[in-house]
Amino acid sequence: MITDSTACLPADMAAQWRLTVIPVQIRIDGHLDLESRVPRKMLIDALRSGRDVSTEPPDPAALFWAYQAAAADGCDAIVSVHLSSSLSQTYAHAKEAAERASIPVHVVDSRTTGMSLGYAATTAARVAAAGGDPARIIDALSRRLADCSELLYVDTLEYLRRGGRIGATASLIGTALSLKPLLAMKDGEVAPLDKVLGGNRAVRKLIDLAVRRIDGRAVDLAVGHVGAPEQAHAMLDTLLPRVPQARQSVIIEGSSALAVHLGPGALNISISPV
Repeated sequence: MITDSTACLPADMAAQWRLTVIPVQIRIDGHLDLESRVPRKMLIDALRSGRDVSTEPPDPAALFWAYQAAAADGCDAIVSVHLSSSLSQTYAHAKEAAERASIPVHVVDSRTTGMSLGYAATTAARVAAAGGDPARIIDALSRRLADCSELLYVDTLEYLRRGGRIGATASLIGTALSLKPLLAMKDGEVAPLDKVLGGNRAVRKLIDLAVRRIDGRAVDLAVGHVGAPEQAHAMLDTLLPRVPQARQSVIIEGSSALAVHLGPGALNISISPV
């Protein structure tokens, strides 16, 4: 199983299920490097100071060599699942690399990102470890991705505007009134969910929306953050008593690639029904 770093998988979880994670690339003032090589503090400081920061998908060559390494390790087929093709060219680059691989590579567009993608990838890796063929693995992926949710709080829409993920006009809404935007992944894209006056109220509303979406189901949860660990812990502490059916819950630091587009102070809740 192969995925990309926007899955936000903790290193120990990826290692447990032998998941290969291909890093997205980060460009700061023209210097391009792998996400894994860019110190988080350097990235946050660059974002806050208004420097030129952007992301680029993994190079097709990096994906190709990951596929070849898996083949050399004895794999006879690969399932490679990546963030939404509406947000990145990663899926397209994976398809390009798959065409040149020496073994069959099944590339899946998750239509999401974050730990919704991460939990789906670990489930698929479990099926693979149990001897499942690509069809069973893709079926497991599809079931986990079918009803997942990514709910997002951002301090400002400016970073999404800079990255072309939301229009310039939309990014100005609420600035003068201190309205805080709540967003969600919808049909593979970042879509408006609500606007709430003040950050604390917005976070409480995000928790309410998460509980409503869970609706009594068994789920895996993750709370992600961009430079806001205390707020993330407080959010999970508030959320868990209202979701006693949660099977697994983690706090993660959002991938650097997501941080570029969400900005410092962003929080998100990943909901993955089991």
